[in-house]
Amino acid sequence: MNEPTHRCGAHLDHLARRMRLHAERVLDPLGLRPRHLVALTVLRDRSGITQQALSATLMLDRANIVGLLNDLEGAGLVERIRSTLDRRRHLVQLTEAGASRLATAECALAAAEDEVLSALDHAQREQLYSLLQQATADDCSAAADNTSCAAVVAEN
Repeated sequence: MNEPTHRCGAHLDHLARRMRLHAERVLDPLGLRPRHLVALTVLRDRSGITQQALSATLMLDRANIVGLLNDLEGAGLVERIRSTLDRRRHLVQLTEAGASRLATAECALAAAEDEVLSALDHAQREQLYSLLQQATADDCSAAADNTSCAAVVAEN
C-alpha cells in the first residue's frame, strides 16, 4: 500500500479544539461566538451582501442565518436593509460598531493563536498557514458558484 506513515486528522482535530477553546475564551467577553466572527469577517469583506448569499457563503440554512443575524443585529453589529432592486431581498452590512468589535476580536484572537501555536516559530506558522490555505482551496473549487469562498479562506 502506498499510504503515508503519518496521519494528520487527529492532530488537526486536537489543534482545532484547542484553538476553538481559546477563541471562545477571548470572544466571550466581547459578546461573540466563533460563528459570529466568521459572519462579521465575511460582511467586512463583502458589505451589502444579500442575506441569501451570506447564508450560502457560511453554509447555513435559512433558519440558522436568521438567528445568527438576529444576534448580530440585536447587538448593533450589523444591519439589514431592504434591497431597492428587489424588495423581497435584504442586504446585510457591517455597522461601524461591528467593524470596531471585529477589529478588537481579531486582536484578541491573534493573542490566542500565539498561545496555541507557541511551539512554532514565525516561518513555521507561515508554512502552516500556506499549507492550510492550500488544503482548503478545494472547498472553494467545489463551491464554484460561491465567489466569496477564496476571500473567506484567505481571511481565516
